[in-house]
Amino acid sequence: MIEIRPSQERGRSRIDWLDARHSFSFAHYFDPRWRGFGPLLVLNEDRIAPASGFGPHSHRDMEIVTLPLAGALAHRDSTGQSGVLRPGVVQRMSAGTGIVHSEMNPSPDELLHLLQIWIVPEREGLEPGYEEISLGHSDAAWVPVANRDGGEHCLRIHQDAALHLASIDAHASNARALDVSGQAWLQVIAGSGEVNGQIVSAGDGVAMVHEGELEVAAGDTGLEALLLEFFSP
Repeated sequence: MIEIRPSQERGRSRIDWLDARHSFSFAHYFDPRWRGFGPLLVLNEDRIAPASGFGPHSHRDMEIVTLPLAGALAHRDSTGQSGVLRPGVVQRMSAGTGIVHSEMNPSPDELLHLLQIWIVPEREGLEPGYEEISLGHSDAAWVPVANRDGGEHCLRIHQDAALHLASIDAHASNARALDVSGQAWLQVIAGSGEVNGQIVSAGDGVAMVHEGELEVAAGDTGLEALLLEFFSP
């Protein structure tokens, strides 16, 4: 089964400093058809104005992966971690028994554009933690971002899942095997093309259940996407 989640049908939160698009129900936005996808609870695409952002707030029992797409992200949390991330660096925060953090745009004039992903962990009550990695450089079409085991250029998440980034050149295509018993979500970050024969463009999501193969064909400007795979026990 494959289903497209069109970009223009996502929820939207818009205030003076934030323009956010929600693939799933979030905060004041509720869609009974889209209340998550397996362990994937939240996938937000945020644009944050200069010198603005999310002040200190708390989370529990969630794996939160943040992927800056443009601009700078200033992070600070109650574990003592702080720093500024830019595209090419990805962070994972395990909220566990409780964590307080802030996510701000420190630039006085540059827009911050990011994806934030919340994944339900395999169990509650984990110790809070933080990790950031620089994405590896590879000729492979799919660059690892996160999985259960982690690594030098790959975040560790507490769930039987794997995240990959893809950048496919204009008019090129790539096929990838999927766990036919699991679930996968592909989020188009930029560009356009086809996913398993379905036309997609930036902001679209593609939900796949019991699909044994993923085939992505890029259009005139290429295609960038994030793939999230959730494996069956």
